[in-house]
Amino acid sequence: MTVTPAVTPAAGGPPPGGPATAVRCTGLRYSFGAARAVDGLDLEVRAGEVFGLLGPNGAGKTTAIRAITTLLRIPPGMVEVFGHDSARERMAVRRLLGYVPQQLSADGGLTGRENVALFARVFDVPRRERAARVAEALAAVDLTEAADRLAGTYSGGMVRRLELAQALVSAPRLLILDEPTIGLDPIARTGVWDRINEVRAATGMTVLVTTHYMDEADQYCDRVGLMHRGRIRALGTPGELRHALAGPGGAEPSLEDVFRHYAGSGLTGRDNDEGGDLGDVRRTRRTASRVG
Repeated sequence: MTVTPAVTPAAGGPPPGGPATAVRCTGLRYSFGAARAVDGLDLEVRAGEVFGLLGPNGAGKTTAIRAITTLLRIPPGMVEVFGHDSARERMAVRRLLGYVPQQLSADGGLTGRENVALFARVFDVPRRERAARVAEALAAVDLTEAADRLAGTYSGGMVRRLELAQALVSAPRLLILDEPTIGLDPIARTGVWDRINEVRAATGMTVLVTTHYMDEADQYCDRVGLMHRGRIRALGTPGELRHALAGPGGAEPSLEDVFRHYAGSGLTGRDNDEGGDLGDVRRTRRTASRVG
């Protein structure tokens, strides 16, 4: 079933002709004690594109995402979101964001509609608009029929789509997805990406995503950046990166070959994982948060 998304861009987002850069990181650094997780990250995400931030576990991707989303305190001048400094204008930045973290954010004891309505309140969607915005977000991810079922009865793919609806209910200008399809089977993964692309086409939303699935990055991302040891090591479209690594007269390598070249092994996806249910999602996310 294909649903035409009704989710509209946030009123607080930049108008047409506004900033051409959605995210700019300049010399971003962050340490956990003596461990430097992000080490001078320079990155620019263009408004309206799908940008894939890729790399092996421990590369610093999730730390960078948390800095961009204001969940980590950083010095001024290191991160801007649509021209707003993430350190000085934390609330202004948060109003522009939708965020799907690695960790499970859906409550199995609430219905799908109640989960999304909770996020509508958290993101301060005006009371008079909440019911309509919740319904729009659920329709955008094809969960209208299951909206009044407990989330604990959802399959893994449905849980991911519910989390996407939670992020979309505030009509963000920038959607940030940290491993959104981890642990899903190929069919469920495609379903999540179909919903993302439908909403993006309808709203012009910018998408910043981390993933270990090279086929997803190759198919869905306009540009990708390989992050390794806290810095960007390669940047471009998937085709540009493949072509740059190809030898004279040789077969063009895969995107996975490119990332192995820059960051070593350990970048393959997990296509044999099953979609599972809410409990499976919780266990998978918990493991991912430990190693990412």
